[in-house]
Amino acid sequence: MTQCRLRVNGGERLPKQTFFNLPEEKQETLIQAAKNEFSRVPLNKASIANIVKNAHIPRGSFYQYFNDKEDAFFYLLELETKANREKFISLLTQTEGDVAETFIALFKHMLIKFKDQENRSFFKNTFLNMNHKIEHVFTEGIRVTENFSEISDIIDTQKLNISHKQEVMYIAKIIGVVTVHNLIQNFAKEIPLDEAVRNYELEINLLKRGLYHKEQK
Repeated sequence: MTQCRLRVNGGERLPKQTFFNLPEEKQETLIQAAKNEFSRVPLNKASIANIVKNAHIPRGSFYQYFNDKEDAFFYLLELETKANREKFISLLTQTEGDVAETFIALFKHMLIKFKDQENRSFFKNTFLNMNHKIEHVFTEGIRVTENFSEISDIIDTQKLNISHKQEVMYIAKIIGVVTVHNLIQNFAKEIPLDEAVRNYELEINLLKRGLYHKEQK
């Protein structure tokens, strides 16, 4: 498993190095046990006892790898956002740098992933119990802020009404908020995939056109 470490709210990087010293098979077993638990119940109701039981490790060993269940949850969420970042870059290339079309394609990709029951349960528990900390970590995967230098040359800025490239980050932030809102609605209302995509495309197209007529003062 690739080392993927993050700092949440300026705190200690997680998981601990001892986790990465484990054989990859044991890392994956522990992460899968954590995902099973966070798919069963939201973070605030999750049990470390269930995680260690399913991972077949002593409870004490868990604390050698993570400080608490929050660390395990956010590491798992970061793995998902890392995958989203990589997918975003891939889709951006396919859309020839069209930011809006890239977000639409990424939204569809995520909804398709949610068809898997375990993924759907995990993200349903995540989105319907979202707080600022969870939102911040997740949206890193659908923003260009963290890897702007890597993708700035791919973005077709000619399609954007901006005065300089740095404004692309603000556009991505706005679309990111719309994306998270639509994902929450998808889980809260159990909206069918096709309808969810139509709703999302409508909102993105409104953003593309702008909310005021150009002659409006």
